[in-house]
Amino acid sequence: MGMLSGVLLLPLAPLRGTIWIAERLAEYAEGQLDDEHAIRRLLLEAEGALESGELSEAEFDRIEDELLDRLDTMQAEKSR
Repeated sequence: MGMLSGVLLLPLAPLRGTIWIAERLAEYAEGQLDDEHAIRRLLLEAEGALESGELSEAEFDRIEDELLDRLDTMQAEKSR
């Protein structure tokens, strides 16, 4: 049965590889979202984008609020 199932599932091998890569990327992205240094870097990038005119004041405010909320949540969890 092992050899037969291996042969039958062989066409799905690229799909399984793609799913594995997508799962690893999702894990990395989640880790980045929870990394305090990454959040601070994103804040600096958003400030730069505001100064260069890439972001409007309203867009910057929304992004800043979201990032600061994440930082507050992380710091509250660390203090527990």
